[in-house]
Amino acid sequence: MPQPLIIDGTRLHFRTDGDPAHPCLVLCNSLGTDLSMWGAQADALASSLFVVRVDTRGHGQSGTGDAPFGIDRLGRDVIALLDHLQVERAAVCGVSMGGLVGQWLGIHHPQRLTKLVLANTAARIGSAEGWQARAALVRSEGMDAVADGAAARWFTPAFIEREAATVARMVDRLRAQNALGYAACCEALAQADLRAGVAAITVPTLVIAGEHDPVTTVDDGRWLQQQIAGASLAAVAASHISNVEQPQQFTALLHAFLLQ
Repeated sequence: MPQPLIIDGTRLHFRTDGDPAHPCLVLCNSLGTDLSMWGAQADALASSLFVVRVDTRGHGQSGTGDAPFGIDRLGRDVIALLDHLQVERAAVCGVSMGGLVGQWLGIHHPQRLTKLVLANTAARIGSAEGWQARAALVRSEGMDAVADGAAARWFTPAFIEREAATVARMVDRLRAQNALGYAACCEALAQADLRAGVAAITVPTLVIAGEHDPVTTVDDGRWLQQQIAGASLAAVAASHISNVEQPQQFTALLHAFLLQ
């Protein structure tokens, strides 16, 4: 395992799987999750790719650092991680907030990317007022205030019933998140609006949308696909965290796109 990465005194936790000589794939988690959300994809792809999973700043075992910060800080963390691993170029796949990080990288650092996968995301997610209210809520009441309703935002009712243990494990991890780190990322999302920039993305891009996603809809995914020249769109029968709800379909899409 490579040495830990410290950025301006803040620890960025990550995990690598596979051979560093293989093409690199960086996986960026969604708000309130950690790098464990990518277990199925890492297991399936590590034989062909050098898979790098990162706990986004403020999540999992990564530090929060100075707040407030924006999506640009989260994107620069990925660039610092690539430098740390001595990876010149990598594919990046992100879900939701991680997809916004991917968009920022595609706009500002296309020379570091080979391909881009934007899953269950949009160029603008929610409203500034909504994110600021959520940040204030967890700062005052802690993570229970958002964890109790998370399953319904993340997964379809059928998946919640069928995979109760998986859902419970992810909700427990959300409940254990650092409230200040979560709030700081909510405040970053409040300011994140990439609608004016995504048309500049030239990296080969796959957009993945969840057919039952109430947060970032298929229409949001279609808008991204229409803005990014040459991008393709795939819909999966899932809600917001589609790589967990439909791991085989999601991984097959990644495999076909990244290794073709």
